[in-house]
Amino acid sequence: MPGFTQPQTSAQTTRRGVRRTLSNALIVTRREVRDSFRDWRIMAPILLLTLVFPLLANAMTGLFISFFEANGAEPLLPALLPLLPMIVGFFPVSISLVIALETFVGEKERLSLEPLLATPLTNTELYLGKSFAAMLPPLLASYLGITIYVGGLVFGGTQWRPPITLVIQILLLTTVQALVMVTGSVVISSQTTSTRAANLLASFIIIPMSMLVIVESVIMIQPHLRYVLWILPVGLLVTVALFVRMGARIFNREELLGRSIDHLNLRWIGRTFADQFRGEAGARSLAQWYRTSVFPAVRSLGTPAAVTVLCAVAAFVGGWIAAGRWPLPLDQLETDNAQILENLRSWFELGRDNPGLIGAAVGQNLRVLAVATGLAIFSFGTLALILVSLPFAIAGFLFAQVFAAGLDPLPFIAAIVPHGLVEIPAIVLAGAAALRLGSIITRPPDGMTVGEAWLRALADTVKIGLAVVLPLILVAGMLEVTITPRIVEFALTP
Repeated sequence: MPGFTQPQTSAQTTRRGVRRTLSNALIVTRREVRDSFRDWRIMAPILLLTLVFPLLANAMTGLFISFFEANGAEPLLPALLPLLPMIVGFFPVSISLVIALETFVGEKERLSLEPLLATPLTNTELYLGKSFAAMLPPLLASYLGITIYVGGLVFGGTQWRPPITLVIQILLLTTVQALVMVTGSVVISSQTTSTRAANLLASFIIIPMSMLVIVESVIMIQPHLRYVLWILPVGLLVTVALFVRMGARIFNREELLGRSIDHLNLRWIGRTFADQFRGEAGARSLAQWYRTSVFPAVRSLGTPAAVTVLCAVAAFVGGWIAAGRWPLPLDQLETDNAQILENLRSWFELGRDNPGLIGAAVGQNLRVLAVATGLAIFSFGTLALILVSLPFAIAGFLFAQVFAAGLDPLPFIAAIVPHGLVEIPAIVLAGAAALRLGSIITRPPDGMTVGEAWLRALADTVKIGLAVVLPLILVAGMLEVTITPRIVEFALTP
């Protein structure tokens, strides 16, 4: 009917909002890219790496091929040749890190930041626009470099024609790595007060990305593992989403303009940590500390604990499925109950006569949880989830082998449940605290800076570790060495 307007659905409204955000972000991108192409100090290194490095790589490839052929290692060439296209693509992309570090703090030092922040663009639009601008020139140069190198191999004397799937994998990895480095660098640029500080903090990005390239190289030379290269971009895209979310949330125009230098206030750091560790009420006894500080901190881990449990269950199921694909030979499974009983009796006697085994079991668990917590800081908590889920994947794999071999599962259940009733909650709590510690920077509570939110999360992690996780791990270690073997022995006794 004339004059009738069909109401818009929420999906249409969302799509229109996304298009508007991208359109406004591209305004900033066009301005930045135009300025980059005008600056010879930016374009000269990009062109040098794009044109010279692929030619140098082609020459080195010819030397490698001659060396391999002369030493009878020619069959290894198909596995090694894909390495250099990935490295050739990574070098120009690494320049995006330098450009991205200049996005906000460089504008501030050039006194051109205030007019930019005065525009009616949202924080997300500014962040995305700057990120796209920092990524596009180096990424295009990377694609060109890969094309020159692969073209030299295809049309040159080597006559190597890479599979199209391999080329797509290399291009995909190069693109996603550029996204990770740029989005992370823009966050650093918006939170620092000088390019010197930004360049120093960039090591927290370039070092992990360089290690990732090494891991990709190890996978690349093993053709049967190259399917993993389809999985890595998914994890990197999650990292990009976290960086974008964090950058848009913690971006503060007034603070960016008003802050001229960052001071390291050790007194404030110590006071904030101590207040969070003791609790706001300042507990005067151990019972009051647990009631007013420890238990509230544990209750705040609801969502991270749920995510940790979900990952543990998924790991157990994944291990079970993996057992069907890689079954163990049945003759490697111990089926002699008498021999199992003898092994358990020896373990029990050893544990009774050597209490140090309890310390060994406790120490191993604490080392793994400490490493998981440390890695969580540099991975938004994801590496902590992987480490704490790994034992559940192993358990799923072994249980599936037991069922496939037709063995009685009761002894194997008895070998896990007694101490697992105490150890598993400790692992879940430690994993949840580490996940919260690593991910708190992506969404700090309202009214808190990133530093304060992380410092308080660190205090909660230490508090939960000392007050809850450590006692549970100690009890689990004693049960594992002294009680579990007896229960398994009882389950195996006819």
